[in-house]
Amino acid sequence: MFLICKMEFEPVRNFSDPHVKIIFKSYCDTFPKNERRSEAQFENLFQQKKVKLFSILNISDFIGYLIIWQVDDFIFLEHFEIFRKFRNQQFGAKVLKKIKEVNPHVILETEPELLNGDSKRRIKFYARNGFHQISDSYIQPSYGEGKESLKLLLFANFQPQNLERITKNIYDVVYADREL
Repeated sequence: MFLICKMEFEPVRNFSDPHVKIIFKSYCDTFPKNERRSEAQFENLFQQKKVKLFSILNISDFIGYLIIWQVDDFIFLEHFEIFRKFRNQQFGAKVLKKIKEVNPHVILETEPELLNGDSKRRIKFYARNGFHQISDSYIQPSYGEGKESLKLLLFANFQPQNLERITKNIYDVVYADREL
């Protein structure tokens, strides 16, 4: 058996898109409560000019999604998931490769490796795909009432010059609606 890869990123333009229901359910099942937006906040993403949500398609299969923010001179990959049944087929690596071809400066958050086995696996995955840790003192702001701020790691595929400016820009752009 061999894998044919004809991957496409299809923009999801509004909350009524048929893929949104699948994306939001998987998003809630995959990411812990403190690491994700409420349904109202998720719906509000479609009103934001600097965010893009994409369905990831391979041939005719809907295999995952991306939530990407344009922040100054880099993009922030807020959430990225390959659905469980499509994992371990190199799709994640191919997605990151395509993202980096279009956007040479990418930053993302991930959990510290001491958190659990999945965290350690994710960190190794990002390292294999050209990302390195740029901060171990980054705090992800709370997504809202009843949710905690989290100490996470920031990873990038480039060496940022001013980490404080980058962190402030992420807070101002990505987490501006966290009061919803």
